[in-house]
Amino acid sequence: MINVNGVLIMEKTILVLGGGIGGIRTARELNKLIGNEDEVTLAKILVFEKEKTSLFAPSLTKLMVGQRDSVQIQDDLTNIELGGIEVVHGEVEAVDPENVTVTSGGTEYKGDYMVVSLGTEQHDIHNLSKAGHNFYTAEGASAFYDQLKTFSGGKIAIVVSSLPYKSPVAPYEAAMLTDQYLRENGLRDKTELAIYTPESMPMPFAGDKVSEHIRSLMKEKGITYHSGHELTRTDENTLYFKDENGNEVGAELDLMAYTPDHRCPTVIQKSGLAGKSGWVDVNAATLQTSYENVYAIGDITRIPLSERDNLPKAGVFAQYQALTVANNIVRQIHGKDPDKVFTAQGKYILYQGNGKASRVGGDFYSSNLDLKETSAINHWMKTLQEKAWFASHF
Repeated sequence: MINVNGVLIMEKTILVLGGGIGGIRTARELNKLIGNEDEVTLAKILVFEKEKTSLFAPSLTKLMVGQRDSVQIQDDLTNIELGGIEVVHGEVEAVDPENVTVTSGGTEYKGDYMVVSLGTEQHDIHNLSKAGHNFYTAEGASAFYDQLKTFSGGKIAIVVSSLPYKSPVAPYEAAMLTDQYLRENGLRDKTELAIYTPESMPMPFAGDKVSEHIRSLMKEKGITYHSGHELTRTDENTLYFKDENGNEVGAELDLMAYTPDHRCPTVIQKSGLAGKSGWVDVNAATLQTSYENVYAIGDITRIPLSERDNLPKAGVFAQYQALTVANNIVRQIHGKDPDKVFTAQGKYILYQGNGKASRVGGDFYSSNLDLKETSAINHWMKTLQEKAWFASHF
């Protein structure tokens, strides 16, 4: 029991699963709203994460063309420890949402509330790691750049290996930043650059106007766009796809970066939190799961936008979801009704090389989106997002 202004309050424990963008934002917002200080802890916030560092994934596309290095886009996770926040390093071995408990390192932790933000598991399919580089990891993005530095011409491809995948601007951004690198190094006229994806169009959830804008950007840069291409197998440096007509087509490549197969973490699938879709279904407004006092945010969730599309898996939404969940948990701790809802407001900024970027934003629930076309201002806005993230959270 804690005495706050003469009122006895039972100390609460909040379990935050995952030390990525969503988990860190949740922990820091909880800490602020609860009023934890170094001298006074009103509630314990335990952040469970197997990695020692936290990666700012939106900057991986810059890492793969040498505009960033690994040190610049990650930080020691223990730097978020202040007030009531404590990082528990280790694999999350079991999750019991009914009893609000998590097991890590052989120890069971009991909480009053749980926020699941474990993101996705990345899997290699069709032996892709033998043919190219997973640019959704710092190691893979760096390895792509190492090979790009010695590249003298040939065929380069960015491959979407399966659906769904997180950060839906990333393949297009990767291709356009690679185009910039090739032009700056006198290699563009010696190189065929392409994107292969099972998608029918770029970012279909954003609508025809946005998709057409991205298609136009790629056409201007001479990037060949192969839509409706489902990866089926690899053979050394040749990738095989089933095209829109059901025919098998091969692509022989000299350098390739790919998105991994994204899956809901196994520990969550075993916990009973995952629905029929394989992802965690939540209330679209409150992010609460089917279990009391258990919430899920970020890439691990499935929130339908229509019969065809779901809310994209992106860090921008995880951050806003974190604010909603943190606010409502704190209100419940103080005996008040939750009063904040997630409205799916957000914006994507797409680096397109040469210091310029496009921006898509608005209400993704209502599909009321606007497109801010190519400008240097958009480019700097995205660059500042990276700087602000580390300045305000570590």
